[in-house]
Amino acid sequence: MSTSRGAAAGVLAAAAVAAAAARRHHTLSAVAPDLRTPALRTPALWLPRPIIGKLSLALARRLSRHTTQPVTGVAVTRHDVPGGRDAYVYESPGRRRPGGALLWIHGGGTIVGHPESDHELCSRIARDLRITVVSARYRLAPEHPFPAGFDDCFAALRWMHDAAPALGVDGARVAVGGASAGGGLAASVVQKAHDQGLPVAFQMLLYPMLDDRTALVRDHRGRGRIGWTPRSNTYAWTCYLGCGPRVAEPRPYAAAGRREDLRGLPPAWIGVGDLDLFHPENLRYAERLRAAGVPVDLAVEPGMYHGADFDHHTTVPSMRAFRQGMLDALARCPAGLTTPGGE
Repeated sequence: MSTSRGAAAGVLAAAAVAAAAARRHHTLSAVAPDLRTPALRTPALWLPRPIIGKLSLALARRLSRHTTQPVTGVAVTRHDVPGGRDAYVYESPGRRRPGGALLWIHGGGTIVGHPESDHELCSRIARDLRITVVSARYRLAPEHPFPAGFDDCFAALRWMHDAAPALGVDGARVAVGGASAGGGLAASVVQKAHDQGLPVAFQMLLYPMLDDRTALVRDHRGRGRIGWTPRSNTYAWTCYLGCGPRVAEPRPYAAAGRREDLRGLPPAWIGVGDLDLFHPENLRYAERLRAAGVPVDLAVEPGMYHGADFDHHTTVPSMRAFRQGMLDALARCPAGLTTPGGE
């Protein structure tokens, strides 16, 4: 009898391994060929692992402590933000003053991350577009749930306007952008800025984390298997909102995708991969912005998973082009961020 049970258990284990291998093969076959790195082909190296509790969150925070280096020639200074945390300011030599500026908000699901990881990206934007870039630090959940991190980001935008003369910034030519959770925070910051009459010329949303109701979806049709997973997303929204995602969320700006009236918001660029968990909510937000009369440049990258550009923006042509498309959209901003005002 025990031998029979052992044989049955072995068959079940083999079936589970085979099913996992088939699922992994199906997942990888959808990824663009130039993004199928050895790490993706080796199950033990699939990173990041889902963040689903205190231990995995602590590990993710340790792994995310890396700092990138600013590109040569860009001045980087740190400033305290009244009512917020602190922020880095990136300036390229020879830029026009006053000129355009970008408030950049880092990603990390609202639960990990820091602005130092984006030194290279922010300094490159400042150099290539000859604008001022401000990268804000914000408090992370679950230690600091909504609205703490959001308030820090909005305080950074307010500070950019208040300190515009000292920063050499034209307040009419300020954009707000961010990646992943930073993109979601950016969209919410833009909404509040519109409501309070604080000028924002453009919103640059890189696969933004917009809608907590994605955590209520059961079938994601294979999206979110690489990078940011449904389990991580549910945990992150629970940490940020202070409760599990639910059908109703009455607090304004808690989730940008829930806002009903999108009229009057500034033009937007939204970029996302078609394998990204956020793909459906990003497309839905783009469609709703357009329906509200807001110009939207939507870039959907085939075979791209969440965050692939951060890993491969220097080595994979498609990711270089994806990133360049984002910068080109910022350069084409109707308010003329990259050109002297009025010219």
